[in-house]
Amino acid sequence: MTNAQAVELVGQIGKGNIFAISGGRVALIGGELLLKIANGYAVKVALADNDTYTVQRVFRGKVKAEAFNVFADEVGEVAYTASCYYNRAFGVAVAA
Repeated sequence: MTNAQAVELVGQIGKGNIFAISGGRVALIGGELLLKIANGYAVKVALADNDTYTVQRVFRGKVKAEAFNVFADEVGEVAYTASCYYNRAFGVAVAA
């Protein structure tokens, strides 16, 4: 993901969701957008080959759950749901 694609993705997620998820902290690391939450949790959003997004809930570097084939109009809601790690089911659980 290039810087221009990351800027477009931030626009698709929405500033309100960005602030709700990470307090406005956004990083582009290794071609993935990283939104750090708290207590070791983060949300990663990556652009897939078929122009959809993959959204992952990550805890200290390990993927806990992920959602595939997320379209641009859904990426904000899915990223926000991924950030609600206490009481919301999200995506496909990944075995440790």
